[in-house]
Amino acid sequence: MKFESQLLKGVAPVVVLEILSSGQMYGYELSQAIEQRSSEILTIGKGTLYPLLYNLEAKKLIKGKWETTRAGRKRRYYSITSKGKNELAEQKAQLKELTAGLNLVFGGTIALA
Repeated sequence: MKFESQLLKGVAPVVVLEILSSGQMYGYELSQAIEQRSSEILTIGKGTLYPLLYNLEAKKLIKGKWETTRAGRKRRYYSITSKGKNELAEQKAQLKELTAGLNLVFGGTIALA
């Protein structure tokens, strides 16, 4: 199931921060990790991902640095900052509360890993 873009935009920043909390990645690698970890439920295209990364970097939640690969290609690697880790913790707590509320409304179990 593909989610409406407005719904995904609300959780995309926390998803990116969560993925980057496990280590630095470049854009395409990050996009693939999001799809893989969500069993292809969440997908973030380039047109959404890169503006999001620039926004998170402007807020100092992530930092980017250019590195040259063995093949001589330049890639921008992103990593989460300590400010980003604090924001991630706050957002995850809010999402857990939201999940609990949705479970009550829908009478089912909506799991948040």
